[in-house]
Amino acid sequence: MAAMAREPITQGEERPEDRAFQSLRPPSLHEFIGQESVKQQLRLAIEAAARRKETLDHILLHGPPGLGKTSLAYIVAAELRVNIRLTSGPVIERPGDLAALITGLSESDVLFIDEIHRLRRNVEEILYPAMEDFKLDILIGEGPSAQSLRIDVPQFTLIGATTRTGLLTSPLRDRFEMIFHLDFYNEEELRQILTHGAEILEVGITPDGAMEIASRARGTPRVAHRLLKRVRDFAQVHGDGHITRQVANEALELLGVDEQGLDSLDRKILSTIAEKFGGGPVGLETLAASLSEERDTISEVYEPFLLKRGFIQRTPQGRIATERAYRHLGLKPPTRSMSLLSEE
Repeated sequence: MAAMAREPITQGEERPEDRAFQSLRPPSLHEFIGQESVKQQLRLAIEAAARRKETLDHILLHGPPGLGKTSLAYIVAAELRVNIRLTSGPVIERPGDLAALITGLSESDVLFIDEIHRLRRNVEEILYPAMEDFKLDILIGEGPSAQSLRIDVPQFTLIGATTRTGLLTSPLRDRFEMIFHLDFYNEEELRQILTHGAEILEVGITPDGAMEIASRARGTPRVAHRLLKRVRDFAQVHGDGHITRQVANEALELLGVDEQGLDSLDRKILSTIAEKFGGGPVGLETLAASLSEERDTISEVYEPFLLKRGFIQRTPQGRIATERAYRHLGLKPPTRSMSLLSEE
């Protein structure tokens, strides 16, 4: 197998939050906190592939944003001691783009495709023989004189990441031998992640200070690290640089993150459903238009956490604000909304 690269080769542009998060990524499965079942299965698969001296099977990681899909891809490549090449579905516009990526890989390398559900269909079809037989079908020429050429490519491991498995086609999904769902983290796991992150950032933090941030981090490490950096700023400007529970609480209040981890848009979503639409049901398109937000932002970033915490409920007719949402907003729930909820 190829030696591990010092820096991953990147195709396209990384998101700013990924660059900021890079220094806080755990370098190994041993240091990756949470997702225990996923880690155990990955560790077993990696060790088995190494003993057989075979390429690791293809992996699909799915779940809400910020739970560690990209971090796990880096870790898999590091554990295998191979290079990793990163790209995303929207970046690959033509079949030739994907062909160039795959032919540029070395034996047993990892190709990571984020937002793989956004691959174009003609690009996706190139993946099928590459994943199954490590071959590429290339069309040379145009019109009646066009010829199809099949070439061998290095054996590689494809790691796909998606927040929306329902948008994956069955032929693509079925070609992944390992499919893992990443779930939200509990507060203790986030406290450990924050404590470790504070060490890397060289900022002092008390256990209750870390827990205060963890309780408002939406069960998401990326959010936890983002809040940690902002609380660090507050502690350095308005305190002695040390993060205590009181400092964390004051900083998070300033940021508009309440005790349930809801930010201003979360509360705006709930209040719009509760006050403008009488508690619902309201369709996603209508809700997005009322908020002047993209529907994907609401459905992929905000809605999973609101559902998880029981603030909204999805019904065939649309979204409904629950009694808990009304209590959190300090409003009285309407009888009609509650009767709809009881029927679900």
